[in-house]
Amino acid sequence: MTVPRLGAKTTQNCNGPIRLALALAGGLALAGCSSFTETLQRGYVAQEGTLEQIPIGATQEQVLIVLGTPSTVATVSGEAFYYISQTSRRSVAFMPYEVRDQRVIAVYFDKDRRVTRLANYGLKDGKIFDFLSQTTPTSGKELNYVGNLFKNIVPKL
Repeated sequence: MTVPRLGAKTTQNCNGPIRLALALAGGLALAGCSSFTETLQRGYVAQEGTLEQIPIGATQEQVLIVLGTPSTVATVSGEAFYYISQTSRRSVAFMPYEVRDQRVIAVYFDKDRRVTRLANYGLKDGKIFDFLSQTTPTSGKELNYVGNLFKNIVPKL
């Protein structure tokens, strides 16, 4: 076996195993992208059974203790607290998020600041739907406000 001189070119390819390892690692990384799904939860996340802890007639202070600070507060024919959440998903890291679900929990109060009604609005078949009462609300001031919260998902209500 001859020893090559310093600075002389050899005919052996020493980078072959390194290139093979890099190619395998790249292939595994790309194969992992097909099963990659990232879910992003924004806003208020209601735990199972949270709304059952708020009886009709509860005070605003009790609602704040159970649900925390609302996402927004409205004064439309009485006061209401709105807790807004959105679930988005993307399948590949560089792709944009796609909205999968959007919910608005609404707590309505009377003049004495007592709970009169609870609603959990979401989308069902492209229409705003109250999942607590299992109804689609009729048009009015309150529906227009909730509709504005959903305007990014449903272009026309």
